[in-house]
Amino acid sequence: MIENEVIAGAQQPDAAILEAAWSAIRGKLGEGLTVVGICGSQASGKSTLAAALVRRAVGEGVPAVSLSLDDIYLTRAEREGLARTVHPLLRTRGVPGTHDVALGLATITALERGEAALLPRFDKGTDDRAPEAHWDRASEGTRLLIFEGWCTGAVAQDEAALAEPVNALERDEDPDGSWRAHANRALAGEYRALFGRLDLLILLAAPGFETVYGWRCQQEQVLHQRGAPQAMSDAAIARFIAHYERLTRHILSEMPERADMVAWLAEDRTALRIDLR
Repeated sequence: MIENEVIAGAQQPDAAILEAAWSAIRGKLGEGLTVVGICGSQASGKSTLAAALVRRAVGEGVPAVSLSLDDIYLTRAEREGLARTVHPLLRTRGVPGTHDVALGLATITALERGEAALLPRFDKGTDDRAPEAHWDRASEGTRLLIFEGWCTGAVAQDEAALAEPVNALERDEDPDGSWRAHANRALAGEYRALFGRLDLLILLAAPGFETVYGWRCQQEQVLHQRGAPQAMSDAAIARFIAHYERLTRHILSEMPERADMVAWLAEDRTALRIDLR
């Protein structure tokens, strides 16, 4: 079993979010493949919603699968190479520039052709891509792909916005801004082709970045209870999510204006309001 996103205390998504998302998706479905992006901060409920949407689709006779942006991370060896040649912070998976975009595009292309396709899987326990024997397989004729990820559908920031660090991690470990500039160039480059394949974009909007820390701590508590060796301390969580802060804040400020659906979340991850474009 590969440990991916754990949503503490939430086995089902908020019913209103699920119904609104499924209604929006159903209006987009055609004969070929429909790709639906779900964007949301860490621990916002993306994986839970994606799984529920796949179950709903299959239950209504629509062949469907899900893929996480997390599942197309570069291998640990590849990220170690980036850490040596570009910036040490690229050793940590997460920001744009640490994903195998070509692998994601190839997977979507195979599904668009109606072919059976292997779905990459990443093992967070080993911090490396899982062996292909552990990958799932999408059947021929898949009509719906739910593609979820913390920055799915994100766009690059203006270069001027990169000048000032947003937290101590950027100030102390990226003083010249080269790490954040690398991530931003990736978003402006190859990620545009990947996110350009989305037919529908759903945003699960956290109340603010400060809430993300508490949500992430809840996830780790679940992992601790399960005896997972990779569970992090609170201090480690704070440092880890600092890698995501800049782009999470950027997404929350700009994506609501262009997403097809925005679910504004309360701290318990229920919907305060749902906006449909």
